[in-house]
Amino acid sequence: MIRYRRPKQDDPVIFELIHKELVPFSNLPPQELNAVLKDLPKRLARGVTLVVSPCYESDPVAFIHFMVHGDLLYIDMMAVSPAHRRKRHGKALLAHAENFAGSRGCSRAKVLVDRDNTRAHQFYRKLGYRTVRFIQPSACFELEKRLLVRR
Repeated sequence: MIRYRRPKQDDPVIFELIHKELVPFSNLPPQELNAVLKDLPKRLARGVTLVVSPCYESDPVAFIHFMVHGDLLYIDMMAVSPAHRRKRHGKALLAHAENFAGSRGCSRAKVLVDRDNTRAHQFYRKLGYRTVRFIQPSACFELEKRLLVRR
């Protein structure tokens, strides 16, 4: 089931997923990465976080964090636990985020994918995102997709 994040219950699992599934692909210098990790609680408070959990009271096995800025859906972070991959959790979370944004007037979605995270790059491309450019300072690809506006 997909539900909204419950910080006290979900944040420890989300932080662990970030450390295990996203941090290894980061090209940020250690000092900058530590600052980003320290800021995670504030970062999660600034957007919407949805989680997948086996049942309502269970801990999450996947999450997506995103923000809506005008007509743009910005996918900030998404991770799925290795034991729960290939069960369409990522696809379902992304669809929820895109529908949420489309219902609020967003016409496009954007995500940054670390250069070495080929699995994530393929995932987004398979779901209609196209590579716009490579951002050298952060060593990330910027991908974008047009959304259907649902008012």
